[in-house]
Amino acid sequence: MPCRVLRTSLPSVRELLRRAPKRLEVEHVTTLLSVEDPNDVAEVIQRADALRREQTGDAVSFVINRNINFTNACIKRCGFCAFSRTPRGMHKSETYYLPLEEIARRAREARDLGATEVCVQAGLPPGASADLYTRVASCIKEAVPNIHLHAFSPEEVLYGAQLRGVTTNEYLKLLRDAGVDSLPGTAAEILVQEIRDKISPGRITVSQWIRIAKEARLSAGLRMTATVMFGHVETPAHIARHLLTIRALQHEVGVFTEFVPLGFVHWEAPMCREHDPRYLAECRDGPSPAQRLLVHAVSRIVLGDCIRNIQCSWPKESPEGTIRLLQAGCNDLGGTLMNESISSAAGAKHGQVMTPREMRRIATAAGPERYLIQRDTLYNILHREPSCALDEYAGTKGNLRFGSFHELLKSNRFRFHDALRSETANGTSRNRSTWVRSRAPDAVQ
Repeated sequence: MPCRVLRTSLPSVRELLRRAPKRLEVEHVTTLLSVEDPNDVAEVIQRADALRREQTGDAVSFVINRNINFTNACIKRCGFCAFSRTPRGMHKSETYYLPLEEIARRAREARDLGATEVCVQAGLPPGASADLYTRVASCIKEAVPNIHLHAFSPEEVLYGAQLRGVTTNEYLKLLRDAGVDSLPGTAAEILVQEIRDKISPGRITVSQWIRIAKEARLSAGLRMTATVMFGHVETPAHIARHLLTIRALQHEVGVFTEFVPLGFVHWEAPMCREHDPRYLAECRDGPSPAQRLLVHAVSRIVLGDCIRNIQCSWPKESPEGTIRLLQAGCNDLGGTLMNESISSAAGAKHGQVMTPREMRRIATAAGPERYLIQRDTLYNILHREPSCALDEYAGTKGNLRFGSFHELLKSNRFRFHDALRSETANGTSRNRSTWVRSRAPDAVQ
């Protein structure tokens, strides 16, 4: 008599989708992220898109913003990061640092082109003054008082607090009072410590990242985004743990405005280059097309009832890939950016500026019912038929008009060591900006 194998498998994909998201555990989310059967993949994507329609409608949102990555000098050596340079290393000639005047100029130019947001992130420069980040924030707010300043990841908050000799809780209030309006939720990568220890030893820990997210909302009244980086050495189970950590944190403090899956760009990443001491043999060449779809779709399924906005990061995707993600649970295209350094440094080929005109083309290509809307950073709707000066100014020559990361590396302008010498000679007190938010809330608004 043939032996019958008793099936003790997890619930079917259809059953998991029916019960989602409230009764999903790590193993259930792992199953959804691991499906391979084309019918199961299609069912996951269809369910994500149906939830997107229920939760956010057919609008595809975006924000007119500009990235200002003011320095690539960094004390950390993360294996996934091709952006940073060590000022004393073999690439020290490629280390740049934008002075406050240039940061202010870029912010004013962004405003004149219709931007409502400036996003500021950078490396962790060695030898930085204790008031580095508050001076950058004040400088921008003096130049463009009404712009939304979306600035400084939890990693930068931690570094700034250490420079200042205060707690992160206290430092978040200093940033808020200097003009910061919300925080980018990068430096998350995978919120699983054993993976962080492998790809970025010495980086902000999981517990520190979570603590700063809580403090941002509860103590400083600031909102924040959330991200996940996938397609490197993580497994579906690690992504599942990350998603459920974000979900629990959102239910606890309500800090996140959006969730952004970030596909790993491997081309220039140190941990994918055999000659680099940070090389990891098990590192994959970024996510597969199927994984890109599943991670975005499952993010909608797991998080959509508490984080309505699931964003696709167009600098890491082709236009065609971005359209597919809008059909797999995403409702937001992120920002126009104008400058993009992180993905470009890693070898992404999808440009550094996307105009509202191009975003409209992508939105409508995702379905005849889809349409583009302009939002602000906190997802207040601004315009149903958006257009701005950026459409004509950028055209197809965004790199030429705004400058690029690779041009900064080659240029003799804005060298890190020159900036450091200048700041030391002048004294940071001379450069200290005086803009302070006139009314800064002490409690969550």
